[in-house]
Amino acid sequence: MIETKMKALEFLRDMRPTQTRLVTEIAAHGQLQRAAAACGLTQPAASRSLAEIEARLGLRLFLRKPKGMEPTPAGALVARRARSILQEQALLAEEFADLTAGRGGAARVGAVTGPALRHLAPAIQGLKGEAPGVDVSVEVAPSAALVGMLERGELDFALARLPPGFDDRGFEIESAREEVVRLMVRDGHPLLGRGPVSMRDLHGLPWVLQDQGAPIRRVIEAAFHDEALSSPPDVATTSSLLMIVALLRDSDAVAPMSQEVTDLMLEPPVSAGFRRLPLNRSLIVEPYLILRAKDREISRAAEALFLRVRDSIRKTAGPQSREG
Repeated sequence: MIETKMKALEFLRDMRPTQTRLVTEIAAHGQLQRAAAACGLTQPAASRSLAEIEARLGLRLFLRKPKGMEPTPAGALVARRARSILQEQALLAEEFADLTAGRGGAARVGAVTGPALRHLAPAIQGLKGEAPGVDVSVEVAPSAALVGMLERGELDFALARLPPGFDDRGFEIESAREEVVRLMVRDGHPLLGRGPVSMRDLHGLPWVLQDQGAPIRRVIEAAFHDEALSSPPDVATTSSLLMIVALLRDSDAVAPMSQEVTDLMLEPPVSAGFRRLPLNRSLIVEPYLILRAKDREISRAAEALFLRVRDSIRKTAGPQSREG
């Protein structure tokens, strides 16, 4: 028994890169055929390789089920550590390329819309001005999606909020800042020109809101509740800025957006034919966070971008303007 365990440990220390990649891809895709394709193997070859790995370990790593392959506790452990090994190998290759070819590398970052416009976009422009060879990929998405990507190692850092009930122990966390919400309507909307309106004035209008539970939607619902009103009955739900624009353009709908988005939409050079609807109260979203995974190295390019973004946030950490 002891000899079997020792052999299993020895095998784990000496796993070939192709075996490491195969376990990672099976865990990611849940299907042997897709994992084999990702590794450049035929399905029979991938099946033989997985069988060898499990035989050497003396444990099943995946359960074969009708809907796909599900990792056992041992499989989940091996896949998680294998993914870390592959990430480290990718960083090694990237940093070696930096050393031999000058400044370059890659950064993968995600953000919710407001900080993406206010802090991330200028930081990317500044970094690219100094190091045009840096490959920056950006995901703009709701917080729940971004935190999941960060947890899986698909992002170097993120500007987002932790979903309710999420275990935050795997992250380095810095509080960033709150977001101001503005209301956007089409030019010519019937409530424009009347001065600041109340939530009661807006209750019967059509609204364009994010998904249930999204921070901006929660703020809008809470504002209605403050005036003893239910959520508006006429709602279209979307997180797509293009769809929001299309829904506002030809109707009297109201869309709440972060101040950064409304600034982009209403000011030159965009000036997209919309207006900000003044409200008689402030709408403030809880602070978003700067999130990084603990004990995970990121590339020099990603570190440089992270420092620029953090510096931008810290420089603007004072109170934001209120409605008016």
